[in-house]
Amino acid sequence: MTATQNLENDHVHILQLTEIMQKMVEGKTENTEHLELVVKLVRNFADGFHHAKEEDLLFPMLGKKGFSPQQGPVAVMLAEHVQGRAFIKGVADGIEAFKEGNRNALESIYTNMEEYAFLLTAHIGKENNILFRMADEALNAEENALLLVQFDDVEKHTETAYQTINAIKTINNLAFIYLNQTK
Repeated sequence: MTATQNLENDHVHILQLTEIMQKMVEGKTENTEHLELVVKLVRNFADGFHHAKEEDLLFPMLGKKGFSPQQGPVAVMLAEHVQGRAFIKGVADGIEAFKEGNRNALESIYTNMEEYAFLLTAHIGKENNILFRMADEALNAEENALLLVQFDDVEKHTETAYQTINAIKTINNLAFIYLNQTK
């Protein structure tokens, strides 16, 4: 397995989470427990774990290979990570306002969830099809092996509930509810 394959495996589950978010919006869910769970999954698995592997490990290694964090594909990915965090903050803020009795906050929740899902779907497409293919060309076997060891270390330091296997279980539980998929 290469570093990019590891990241693409995460993408499968992150994309499933974006599908769940879209179904939650379509169904106009008001289940704050599920909405909060989605925010936690994004913040701790998609962002805290997966984006940490990209931002703290892969991108700096690509920087040593001439990929600038100020321009080009890495810069675009970093900017989109920031944009995604803003959408999730909007969801979280909306949930808090809704829980305090502001029913109008639902629209903010839904808009931010839709925008996040749209952004991440396109973002992952760019990473899988462009940036990661460039990385595959740039990284040698030793660098890939080092990244995989470092990715494992990130996993070990991730809160247990959001380590890959547990995050996938939680996403699958939500998929069973919102996407009518079996567990």
